Amino acid sequence: MKKVIVIGSPGAGKSVFSQKLKNVTNLPLYHLDMLYYKKDGTHISKEELEEKLKIIFKEEHWIIDGNYQRTLELRLKECDTVFLLDYPTVICIKGAESRVGTKRDDLPWV
Repeated sequence: MKKVIVIGSPGAGKSVFSQKLKNVTNLPLYHLDMLYYKKDGTHISKEELEEKLKIIFKEEHWIIDGNYQRTLELRLKECDTVFLLDYPTVICIKGAESRVGTKRDDLPWV
């Protein structure tokens, strides 16, 4: 397990799981939201995001956390391990609601 993606619905706990996985494996962790969004809430282009991902893919080890359907195929081709957090909608909604208004390491804004 050297190149990992963590996917699942919003609120499923991808970022929490990814951080715990990072702590156990010491693999560098990249949050797609942090790559895609700027601090002001705007975002870079799809092409810029793909270029950032291609740079990460060249690294020997990594964890990439996030959904971003448009880059899923790229990430699946590059990874050797996939964690799919597949929880009921009710749990995901509670997870998303619990983080409203909180500072997080995986998002550039509150």
